[in-house]
This record gives sequence, structure tokens and C-alpha cells, in this order.
Amino acid sequence: MTELRSGSLDAPNETRTFDKGKAELISLGDATVGRLTMEPGWRWADSVKPLVSTDSCQNHHMGVATAGHMHVEMGDGSSLEIVPGDVYEIPPGHDAWTVGEEAFIGFEFKSAAQYAKPQ
Repeated sequence: MTELRSGSLDAPNETRTFDKGKAELISLGDATVGRLTMEPGWRWADSVKPLVSTDSCQNHHMGVATAGHMHVEMGDGSSLEIVPGDVYEIPPGHDAWTVGEEAFIGFEFKSAAQYAKPQ
């Protein structure tokens, strides 16, 4: 049975830091929600790849952007721009980077528990 509960990303269960970014995670039962913050100059290939040892990001992201601008590029060359207010889905097999001088902040609901988890 599901129980009534809440948590706060201002007091996360776990915070994972990486070059120019962080993932703040809150778990409620078997669900994890994350607030991902990527500072200007962040790029997955430079900041997270060394932690996870894969050629591209293998997470399947689903979330909503609340600040900043991110460019996502798939292995096949297709790309996506994400800006505040966008709800996004990004399949595995991508690189991404911040655009401009503002941090990107996204709230993730699909793969937050696995993001930037060292292998």
C-alpha cells in the first residue's frame, strides 16, 4: 500500500557532485526525484563521462526545465534545445551541454536515481 509522504529537495537524501554540476536526490519509497543543476561551461562528456565510463549518457531522462538553456545531441546527430518551461524526454545515447551564462536547472522524474552514479 502506498503511504502519504513528502520530502524536500532543499534537504535531499543524497547529493552527487561533479565538475560544474550537482544532482540533488530525494527518494520516496521506490521513486526518486532529482534536481539537476549544470553550471555554465558544463558538458556531459567532460563532467560526467569520467565518473560513469560510458561513451555517451545512457540515462533515459524525463523532466522539466526551470532555468537556463541546454543543448542535447544524440549519437545519430539529431539535437534538441531545452529552455525554461520545456518538458523533455531524452533517450539514452546522448551528450549535452549548457548554453550561455546561466545555470541549467531541470527536475527529473525518470532516471534521477542513476544519474552521475560512479561505476
